[in-house]
Amino acid sequence: MPEPAQKSKVPAAESTLRILRLLASRRGPQPASAIATQLGLPRSTVYHLLAVMEENGFVLHLAEEQRYGLGIGAFELSSAYSRQEPLSRLGRPVLAALVDAIGESAHLAVLHGRDVLYIVEERAKSRPSLVTDVGVRLPSHLTASGRAILAALPKSQVRALYPNAAAFTSRTEEGEQIRSYSALQSELDQVRQRGYATEAGEVTPGLASVAAAVTDHAGWPTAAVAVTFEDERVPAERREELAKRVHKVAGELAARIYGRG
Repeated sequence: MPEPAQKSKVPAAESTLRILRLLASRRGPQPASAIATQLGLPRSTVYHLLAVMEENGFVLHLAEEQRYGLGIGAFELSSAYSRQEPLSRLGRPVLAALVDAIGESAHLAVLHGRDVLYIVEERAKSRPSLVTDVGVRLPSHLTASGRAILAALPKSQVRALYPNAAAFTSRTEEGEQIRSYSALQSELDQVRQRGYATEAGEVTPGLASVAAAVTDHAGWPTAAVAVTFEDERVPAERREELAKRVHKVAGELAARIYGRG
């Protein structure tokens, strides 16, 4: 039986991190009162912590709007994270082990605007080349990786990413192409019910994929793990097995990133 969660011994530090995480999850600056309400913290505590973070450059106070947003210090942390590539470093051995076990190619992708950006690719021996090489960007609504991530986002954020028909592009004429927000939401509902995403022929004719999101403790998607295979060679029951393995690996990667089981 897992041990009960212990109360933080450094409540100010925990509250500071919660404020930063909240600001990072919003599309714009927030009033201090809203931050206090959403986090269940006393307003006096929030104002004090915001003042300290502002002094150190992690928060920017927009006096005219009476709101707080992320400062240059937070951006510098983000840039350092990108330079160190920890997600790629953690993901590569996990994906390599997956490829060795199943004999199919796998990749790791993150959301970048409306696209997914591929940061790790592990090619299985004697399998076809993929377009999902490291550094490649593809429309998220067409890919299994993108659909897995989008399904874990709030519907309001998905709507903001896809405000009109012009946001939907196509690569091939195969598969059931998603060309509208209603069609996308229908697909994402299925992803949520299954626990994994699929795609067949919409990125590359003849190839299909299954994917699962890598989520943090709050269920927010950080990335997605996917396996790609030749469509006609893999039967339905085999795809279910691959999906279960992908889902398991996504959980293992989440544990490596966030230090939890």
